[in-house]
Amino acid sequence: MHKYILRRVLLAIPALIGLTIIIFLVMRILPGDVLTVMFGEEGTLQLSEEDRTRIIASLGLDKPIHMQYVDWLQDIVTLKLGQSFWRSSSVMDLIKSRGPITLEIAIVSVLLSWVIGLPVGIIAAMKRNSAADYAGRFFSILFLAIPNFWLGTLIVLALVLTFQWKAPLQVINIWENPWQNFQIIWGPALVLGIGQAAYVSRMARSALLETIHEDYIRTARAKGLAERMVIARHALRNAIMPVITLSGVLLGFLIGGSVAVEQAFGVPGLGRTLVFAFLERDYVVIQNLVLLYGIIFVVTNLLVDISYAWIDPRIRYS
Repeated sequence: MHKYILRRVLLAIPALIGLTIIIFLVMRILPGDVLTVMFGEEGTLQLSEEDRTRIIASLGLDKPIHMQYVDWLQDIVTLKLGQSFWRSSSVMDLIKSRGPITLEIAIVSVLLSWVIGLPVGIIAAMKRNSAADYAGRFFSILFLAIPNFWLGTLIVLALVLTFQWKAPLQVINIWENPWQNFQIIWGPALVLGIGQAAYVSRMARSALLETIHEDYIRTARAKGLAERMVIARHALRNAIMPVITLSGVLLGFLIGGSVAVEQAFGVPGLGRTLVFAFLERDYVVIQNLVLLYGIIFVVTNLLVDISYAWIDPRIRYS
């Protein structure tokens, strides 16, 4: 197990280095520049060459490309991550203050996807081609087809028109005020959770339909075990493996995919911060947040692989 984890970590290092190179180069070839965003086109034309040079130097953009990349790697290693172009706080301060909200939304969304999607998938598999199966498949396809940001926008409009709902103006963490924190995260978590529940239900249905036709399931039934025990103790434990794999992948996508939903609900999380950073061409914030999403995705998939041995003792790692 330890050798497997070490090998996976070592394999992740070149992947993350490649990710940093891609992020860095993409940010430098995007159209537009910081000066235009800061002062506008007319304001930029009125700047003298001395002012341009001074501002660019203060932002660290006067160095050669390779030196800027090396400086960024040094910031990553030392966890300084640099300073935002527009805000007085550092990138690390932004992650510490707004990261917990985004993480809460992602975790609650995954839990909701299991609470909703897993029972729907199990019922659909056990009552194949019945009305319950058709209903579960219909709603799964429906919510797979509906974009999260569109569903979030509809919910926001309904809340505004019905309850005069207002978007939160500041970050409130769960340890500061649990109730107000819940009021902030419930909307995005519900929208993302419903969307991911569609994936979970379809995967659970397919995996369970495949599992219940295995020989050991027939043996368990032949021994006289109740159908509920056969499903719960034998079939479901093996059918749940693909669902766990899917949930691990979805968790990585949820943290990154919360960008549009956070923007729709006005939640002051990392996703909304990333949106404003793109609009402001805040290179330092963008490249560090995108790298953070990449690291979370890699770590999540590693934890999913490790969890296999805990769920199924037959699995061993060499």
